[in-house]
Amino acid sequence: MAKAAPAVVSVGALLVAWELYARFSGIRPTTLPAPSRVFEQAMLNRDALMENTIPTIRATLLGFACSLSTAFVLSMLIDFYRPLRRALFPVFIVSQTLPLVAIAPLVVLWFGFGLAPKILLVALVTFFPMLVALVQGYEATEMEISQMLRSMGAGRWRIFLLARLPSALPYFFAGLKISITYAVVGAIFAEYAGAAKGLGIYMLSAKNNFRPDLVLAAVAVSAVLTLILFGLTALVQRLVMPWERAGEARHAGEEPS
Repeated sequence: MAKAAPAVVSVGALLVAWELYARFSGIRPTTLPAPSRVFEQAMLNRDALMENTIPTIRATLLGFACSLSTAFVLSMLIDFYRPLRRALFPVFIVSQTLPLVAIAPLVVLWFGFGLAPKILLVALVTFFPMLVALVQGYEATEMEISQMLRSMGAGRWRIFLLARLPSALPYFFAGLKISITYAVVGAIFAEYAGAAKGLGIYMLSAKNNFRPDLVLAAVAVSAVLTLILFGLTALVQRLVMPWERAGEARHAGEEPS
């Protein structure tokens, strides 16, 4: 709670300032609704919001799962065969320069209005940070550890599992946290381009009906989803890397009071 207090205070202060401005500045609710109105309309329309949130969650999770598996497999191939890095990285970098708002309609045109284009777009915008983080993590392995394992008869694959992969975990989770923040946004952009249901379609419909309160309610739902996914990522990191907690506790115990 102590760690979360600064964030809670800053977000609370922002909401209070927003509420006061919307109430007393004379601005119309159709231009800038107050947070209280956004919350009220979210509660009144919670069934529609939930109905459109489920497809977005499905596309986000499936797309991110494909992104994660693709990044991991490619990172291993690049680590085992170095020329692949020079061959593939320029292509991956170019893929990240493509504007999502432009490529999304084309992907929908090529693959239809089903789930496939949404999964592809989420994977496209999320796999590169994880790939770069993993490759950098492998390279950060201490040479002495690899040499020791090699002197004990370990092969390339065993050295990868015992030394290079554990060394890459901090880098991997850093990239994972960056990617997870883009996953929901990628799914919403894909829904903008073409879908029957989803938060993107809900926002588009609310905008066309001049309902900024419902647009902001959907934005709040997407923000909460992103925060939940980020929190789950941090939790998995703590479970997979328990030695980090031990190091933090030791460091805290060594600090002067």
